[in-house]
Amino acid sequence: MKQSALHTIHQELGAHLDPVGDWDMPAHYGDPVAEHHAVRNYAGIADLSPRGLLRVTGDDRVTWLHSIISNDLLPVQPGRWLYSGFLSNKGKMLSCFRVYRREESLFVEDVGEVGDITYQTLKKFLLYGTKAKLTPCGDWSILLISGPKAPSLLRQSLDADVTALSIGAFLTHDLHGQSILIAGTEETGELDFEILAPAEIMAHIWQQVWDAGKAVGLRAIGTQARESLRIEAGIPKLGPDLNDKIVPPEANLEGKAFSLDKGCYPGQEVVARMDTYGNIKRRMVGLVLDSSANGIPPAGAKVFTGEREVGWVSSASHSPTLNAVIALAFPLRDFSAPGTALAVDINGHRHPAVVRALPFYAAG
Repeated sequence: MKQSALHTIHQELGAHLDPVGDWDMPAHYGDPVAEHHAVRNYAGIADLSPRGLLRVTGDDRVTWLHSIISNDLLPVQPGRWLYSGFLSNKGKMLSCFRVYRREESLFVEDVGEVGDITYQTLKKFLLYGTKAKLTPCGDWSILLISGPKAPSLLRQSLDADVTALSIGAFLTHDLHGQSILIAGTEETGELDFEILAPAEIMAHIWQQVWDAGKAVGLRAIGTQARESLRIEAGIPKLGPDLNDKIVPPEANLEGKAFSLDKGCYPGQEVVARMDTYGNIKRRMVGLVLDSSANGIPPAGAKVFTGEREVGWVSSASHSPTLNAVIALAFPLRDFSAPGTALAVDINGHRHPAVVRALPFYAAG
């Protein structure tokens, strides 16, 4: 198993480690519910090392990447990032990522945490004669700082002013003789900031933030808390929610992960046809399960109306904020309106559930 640059720190903090792909990463640090509440009320810090990070260089870097991804990269200016995906010819989601536009290069962050799938997929389209080079950044790491106290924490610990840093923007900051990126992102429904930095200084960055955070209730958060935070925020994830079963409009990604105006790219005709004729078959919705639910529905759990199967659960968790079991699900469009009564099968027993508008939780 791979270990991040922060592995020793995780061990010292008593992390319970579980596999994330081929990485050994913290599932929690003893109390995932407390970690969840820390992000909602104070601040949390998380290691995102399993996310692949790619660098694209060369004269054709922008036009080449723009030609194959589902979103419109050309208008994006340096200092901004774009959320996009890569689709199959049938419009299905194969990968999703953020593209950070720098002055001399692009960074591609694989937000799906699925190893090198994005790299292997994109490099197949790097044809001979294209003046672009795609390089994995295995010597970089990614850190997440989330919560209402995150801006003051970053200012105090790293002397970085992020108060004006909106979602979709990033800044370059000098630290320990290195140039790092700090980006405003979407991960938990709170103020989320990612730090992209060389792995050799990431332990120093963590320690600086950790020392400053003791006074504001900072906690280290593992994958379990990040999952409950993500689902509360209604953010779909590659793998359970974004996969070859659905096309982007069904996951409410209009205006976010794909463009209808940029011209041809793999899967574009399918997505455009759905927009033109309004024939989206399913919609990702939130479900709140009845208190009788005896457990968390697994991915793929069937959703019913009466005796009719109308969809499936893609992600589910206990919500510490709502004190209820919640889920992201893909029912047929006719059963996606908020307030619709459905049922979810868990271990052969059907439990009442109600459709709820996403997100379940939004800060402020």
